[in-house]
Amino acid sequence: MKPGLLALAVGGFGIGLTEFVIAGLLPEVATDFAVDEATAGWLISGYALAVALGAIPLTAGVTRLPRKQVLLGLMGLFVVGNLLSAIAPTYEAMLVGRVVAALCHGAFFGIGSVVAADMVAPDKKAGAIALMFGGLTLANVLGVPAGTLVGQQWGWRAAFWAITVIGVLALVAIAALVPAQRGDSGADLRREVRAFTEPQVWVSLLLTVLGYGGMFGAFTYIAFTLTGVTGFAPSAVPWLLVLFGVGLVAGNVLGGRAANRSVRGTLLVALSALVVVMTTFALTASSKPMTVLALVLMGGFGFATVPALQMRVMTHAGGAPTLASGANIAAFNVGNALGAWLGGVTIAAGLGYVSPIWAGAGLTGLALVLLVAADPRGPRAGEPTADGVRPEVLVP
Repeated sequence: MKPGLLALAVGGFGIGLTEFVIAGLLPEVATDFAVDEATAGWLISGYALAVALGAIPLTAGVTRLPRKQVLLGLMGLFVVGNLLSAIAPTYEAMLVGRVVAALCHGAFFGIGSVVAADMVAPDKKAGAIALMFGGLTLANVLGVPAGTLVGQQWGWRAAFWAITVIGVLALVAIAALVPAQRGDSGADLRREVRAFTEPQVWVSLLLTVLGYGGMFGAFTYIAFTLTGVTGFAPSAVPWLLVLFGVGLVAGNVLGGRAANRSVRGTLLVALSALVVVMTTFALTASSKPMTVLALVLMGGFGFATVPALQMRVMTHAGGAPTLASGANIAAFNVGNALGAWLGGVTIAAGLGYVSPIWAGAGLTGLALVLLVAADPRGPRAGEPTADGVRPEVLVP
């Protein structure tokens, strides 16, 4: 195993923590800054919007620059953003810190994927990319629950101090272990942009926004649901998030395997199951056993869509998948923001802490309707497109 891949995985782990740990700490942050739940939710949706807005232009702007230096600069931005969040005296200052940290997200994974693939033999490229994104998955399984526990024991700021330290470690590791690589001097932005003239690319992006956004919207306010509706103690939330993370890992692995056989079939099954799981969760949220089961299944079916959603957009982009892939990472985060915002609206309207789950089921249901209406029966995942390109699976 190349040491540089581990350095990239540490960076992915830190970014995953930054994105998701706030969900488990939202009640403490809202209390500390004296803001309501919907306002606190903007710390999640604001981050996601910053990722969405920054992913494409930032990635396009640094494509020609030396890749290692780009990764170091992005990780430096990550450290600054989380430091601002850790010391933020006001809610507004913390929101600024979240936005600064978010700007590195899309470009880091986009450029990092290229760097990881170039570090290994051609037949090991997909595995190298998967290892880098493994840091992101690990953040959900272990990092987020641990960060939530740290925040509950020593204050939410302690969690962001810990993430800042992880960012510094990743920065040092990348500097020491990742080999220098030139930028892509032959990058043709116009060819990449032409991929967006394909209508199914836009359908794919909308599927990502609605399908993934529904799951994430339900997850955003999960700490309020678990404590305020199901009746779990706040100290139980980190351990419950571990179960959600286990579902994420299983869903990502099984969804990737299924997408190799059929992208459309995988999405039909996963989106349908996700609607059923979230609807059942909303109806039985007062039951602890049903809530535990729903957390695992929601994470599992939610992340089972990820490889297929990414594969779909890259397949329909044909021979110019790079910018389309970055756009889909942005679409994941637009979905995050939409889901979090809609969940906050339902809570602010007095509909209770179960209402974000209903809203999430509605968004995912719209994605299912769109998929059936579009009825794409293109090449199976992993088969070459008409341009001879065999897209690789990435995750947000």
